[in-house]
Amino acid sequence: MADTTTTTPATTAAATRSTGTHTTGANTSGKTTIDDTVVSKVAGIAAREVNGVHSLGNGAARAIGALRDKIGQRDYGQGVKVEVGEKQVAADVVIVAEYPVSLQEVADGVRSSVARALQQIVGMEVAEVNVTVQDVFIPGDDDDNEDKKESRVE
Repeated sequence: MADTTTTTPATTAAATRSTGTHTTGANTSGKTTIDDTVVSKVAGIAAREVNGVHSLGNGAARAIGALRDKIGQRDYGQGVKVEVGEKQVAADVVIVAEYPVSLQEVADGVRSSVARALQQIVGMEVAEVNVTVQDVFIPGDDDDNEDKKESRVE
């Protein structure tokens, strides 16, 4: 879980773990805790915003993700694993890139976008962001061409 010290209103509920307490101008103190799943979601959303990223996760995760999308339960943390310490966070992101983008440029963009989001939104130092390009999406591969093929028999 991400531990942060921040100014929080009295009505904000603390989640699970925090390293610090901060007092607001209204003499209200409290702690803020950010769950690991939230950190994964932030990283996943940031990675998806990069041009050239088709999707996140390996084949099995994408298949399950497609089913979840159909029932309205999208997993924004799909394809992202995070390790959260007291002051630092590390992320591993698995992507599917779109053809014909430069894979190095997409990976660098994902690394930069995820690091920026984790620093700005979560408020933690980013130790590392590892990007694995699992696959390349080629437009037309997912089309249902079987319906368009001529029948071989009458």
